[in-house]
Amino acid sequence: MQHASSPARRTLLALCAAAAFGAFAATGLHLMLDTPATAAPPAPITSTAVPAAAALPTAVNGAPVPSLAPMLKKVLPAVVSVNTEQRIRVNTPFGDDPVFRRMFGIPEERIARSLGSGVIIDAQRGLVLTNNHVVENADAVQVQLADGRTLKAEFIGNDPDTDIALMRIPAQNLVAIPMADSDQLQIGDFVVAIGNPFGVGQTVTSGIISAVGRNNLPGMGFQNFIQTDASINPGNSGGALVNLDGRLIGINTASFNPRGSMAGNIGLGFAIPVNLAGRIKDQLLAGGVVRRGTLGIDTQDVDERIARGLGMSEARGVVVTRVHPGSAAGAAGLKVGDVILSANGQSISDTEALRNFQGLQTPDARLTLDVRRDGKPLQITSGLREVPKALDGAQLDPRLAGARFAELPESLRRQGLAGVLIESVERGSRVAETGLRAGDVVLAASSGEFSDLTGFRASVSSDPQQLVLRVLRNGRAYNVPMQ
Repeated sequence: MQHASSPARRTLLALCAAAAFGAFAATGLHLMLDTPATAAPPAPITSTAVPAAAALPTAVNGAPVPSLAPMLKKVLPAVVSVNTEQRIRVNTPFGDDPVFRRMFGIPEERIARSLGSGVIIDAQRGLVLTNNHVVENADAVQVQLADGRTLKAEFIGNDPDTDIALMRIPAQNLVAIPMADSDQLQIGDFVVAIGNPFGVGQTVTSGIISAVGRNNLPGMGFQNFIQTDASINPGNSGGALVNLDGRLIGINTASFNPRGSMAGNIGLGFAIPVNLAGRIKDQLLAGGVVRRGTLGIDTQDVDERIARGLGMSEARGVVVTRVHPGSAAGAAGLKVGDVILSANGQSISDTEALRNFQGLQTPDARLTLDVRRDGKPLQITSGLREVPKALDGAQLDPRLAGARFAELPESLRRQGLAGVLIESVERGSRVAETGLRAGDVVLAASSGEFSDLTGFRASVSSDPQQLVLRVLRNGRAYNVPMQ
């Protein structure tokens, strides 16, 4: 950790200091994002598109636009229905007693089915993009084309933190949607959403782009959403958002309705920009794993108190509270006490915004940071270093041998949690004997403060004499001394 030397930095450290074991309180945010999972069997897909009424321009570049039909005839064959099956173990009060199961007719497992949509993006290779939540934990996935063909899909890879999944289907004579440049989208552009909502069949709705760069939805991962008032309902997830030229601009992912999906559409739909989805797709094709970059710093929101202590006229941005050894930030010259205001021209309003921005970058990305240091503006150019997906406990501290620690899913962070996830625990290991379990969340440690896996590794690198973990399990937090 770097130490502040100026009076402003000493003031900052005093303001940011906190005990390693403070009172923990986390309130789960109620997730108000409708997802496509439906237990009812999907209805057969039809070839008839059902456009919803929406105001459209009478002309584009002086040419009349009497109908969307010519464009849709080219696009509709590239949007598919995605049907999934998941085998779920059926538990009974008497465990696996076969006599009890036969007596009461209780099966060992049941099949849960759900429905979503997908988009063919490469006709030659049969590549299909969809949402991760459409196919997550599925034991079998089938894709139904607009012409009625049903095909078994091959799973290539997924990225839960951006809700993207990639599949391949073995078929000839496919049609793909060409991709647009989603960075060029503007508020007010007309768009068309295509999918299979509620399993009723292929359906088209239209509207405009209401906003771009949305990143404040609760319960979701890394975000840079396109917002649209085109209707996006359950089953639309994974479908296509296209422009009037019939080019793909986004992958439909969610609708927002405080009263739930049955209350009807209220014009708050969200799609993943195709440029972001394309970058994820390229990484999944290359190795099946999505790599992300990080600056390697801990930060805190600049509130009114910290702003006064740093001599700032307004409370905005994030202040650097720690620079990890060997980090990209350290190599670039970032220091404790620096206030980051923007990255690559994008405003950084708080710590969550910085995490979201970094989470959408690859390890080879270059950042230009607008910083205030000792009250003066400064611009710093920095690279990134790869975020480790997971680390074995033995790499961190001998007392943690037998456990594997991973980054906390971003969707959990959006519900107020911070820390690291215990991904697995070896049976009979030292950590198993102390009571740690797979799925536990480590919130804090006596070794020091941290918010992610990089910080956790740095906190235990000093080999503390006593190591106590603050662990969250099933909504309850308790201390676990490591032996």
